[in-house]
Amino acid sequence: MRRAPDPAAVRIDGPWTHRDVYANGIRLHTAEAGDGPLVVLLHGFAGFWWTWRHQLTALGDAGFRAVAVDLRGYGDSDKPPRGYDAWTLSGDVAGLIRALGAPRAHLVGHGWGGLLAWSAAALHPRLVDSVSTVSAPHPIALRDEARRTVLRRRPRNQARALSPMLRSQLPIAPERWLVREDTLPRLFGLWSGRRWRESPDFADAVARYQEAMLIPGVAHCALEYYRWAVRSQFRSEGRRYTEAMQRRIRTPVLQLYGADDPCVLPYTRMASAPWLKGPAEHLELPGVGNLPPEEDPAGTSAAITAFLKSH
Repeated sequence: MRRAPDPAAVRIDGPWTHRDVYANGIRLHTAEAGDGPLVVLLHGFAGFWWTWRHQLTALGDAGFRAVAVDLRGYGDSDKPPRGYDAWTLSGDVAGLIRALGAPRAHLVGHGWGGLLAWSAAALHPRLVDSVSTVSAPHPIALRDEARRTVLRRRPRNQARALSPMLRSQLPIAPERWLVREDTLPRLFGLWSGRRWRESPDFADAVARYQEAMLIPGVAHCALEYYRWAVRSQFRSEGRRYTEAMQRRIRTPVLQLYGADDPCVLPYTRMASAPWLKGPAEHLELPGVGNLPPEEDPAGTSAAITAFLKSH
């Protein structure tokens, strides 16, 4: 049996500085590069701070203080038994901004990190300068589109695209599935575009994510995000979250997608408009799937940097 890696294994050397930051009652591990206006980078499901390694250096070189964080339950951050609801996770983001000594920050999030960027902008608007989401529509838009298509029998619809959320509701079995040797290569292959999937970088990148997923507690914590997302639909806290998220986002928003994203379908990508009140941009990267920071790091960095400089 393969020995479980130490959480410190995610502290990969590079042109960045690793730190421990205490925020919202827990310890968060971060990697930081550059100096200037604060940009907080939030990774998605099955990732960790390393998702943003290319953007860390690009933003640092562009005159920003870029900070990529291991979200609660991931990497070398704390893994408490509770707190995987959007309320608490948004509080982690807000607390991190304050703990880094900045009055406000630009938020950049991929997947689940993007959903938290939307949430922090709605729940803690005074702390957010702008929101850049990657493969992440507004949480209510995503929920509504999934509900609309759940009974449709078409092979490609938003409900089917989110089917891993339903699998995660079972006890124990999903954790065992997530740490299997073939699971992440299969998932990343399904989510990404052909260009990256067939590149020599694919195997090396997935191996990093596999090692991080084997850190004790990570698989369980990662699935707790999805468990809350589904179960909250039947609880009062979910209704309160939906009401709070109806607030329109006044800060500038960039929505960045891969044109070939199989997880967020084309009509869902355009469904966030009702929640936008400030300046908004929508970009799609050709030949890219659900993982733009990995599949097209140069294009992703250029789009985010240009957006941040313009605001």
